[in-house]
Amino acid sequence: MAIASILPRATFARRARARRHLVRQPTFVLAALWLSLVLVSAVAPGLLTRYDPYAIDENHILGPMSAAHWFGTDQFGRDTYTRVVYGTAESLKAAVLAVLIGLVVGSLIGLLSGFVAGRVDTAVMRLVDTMLAIPALILSLAILTTLGPGTISIGIAIGVNSIASIARLMRSEVLSVKERAYVEASRFFGHGTWYRLGRHVLPNASGSVLTAAILDIGTSILGVASLSFLGLGAPPPTPEWGSLVAEGRGFFPTQWWMSILPGAVIAASVLSVYKVARVLRNSRSANIA
Repeated sequence: MAIASILPRATFARRARARRHLVRQPTFVLAALWLSLVLVSAVAPGLLTRYDPYAIDENHILGPMSAAHWFGTDQFGRDTYTRVVYGTAESLKAAVLAVLIGLVVGSLIGLLSGFVAGRVDTAVMRLVDTMLAIPALILSLAILTTLGPGTISIGIAIGVNSIASIARLMRSEVLSVKERAYVEASRFFGHGTWYRLGRHVLPNASGSVLTAAILDIGTSILGVASLSFLGLGAPPPTPEWGSLVAEGRGFFPTQWWMSILPGAVIAASVLSVYKVARVLRNSRSANIA
């Protein structure tokens, strides 16, 4: 009884130390605050700006940065900062869709391949290797050619690209977990395959996969912005981060902020996701240890 009461206390104390360690990291705190601001922009953009992202103002065409227009105005007099804020929802929608597709489909494939093994594992892994051999941009363009441009199409295209890497990671975790003693003991006691998968294998194999999925959010944001920059995202005048960078490139010599500032928002968001994901991964490893 004494040992049983001590173990939860030790776990709680270790987790409390981990949380204090996170708070003491200024770069982690800044990254978390930035991502919180991004989420607010996606959910309630009206809280961060008073302008209409589609309102044309002929009196402020290609205006510079100012107290009234933090990111300046575009070729139609629209407030660039407002369009960046309202473009967050479209960009994140595609990125989250991509991560969900890669996570769900890739995890199922990896779980099946690693647990069943044998010929099924060999066939599935050959398919995964084939997907990894195709350059991501070419595969994305092929999918977008079939589906047509749009935010959802971009999310599907990028999500399909991430299936193979998630599947390989899940397979390796499953191969490690299914050989552990408690899984063998579960089979010895007569528990069925689905019970062992859901009760033991999946929960213990999913930690690293979830961390990789968080990292993939940053990669997906960058991929969405890249395809949107190429004109494959939502049609104008819908704002998206990548399309905003593309709109400003024609005015770069004189109005450089039209491209640089939306690009800086993309870079800050991607770096913040990477920072938070890596810190959480290291914290999780420390808790396990």
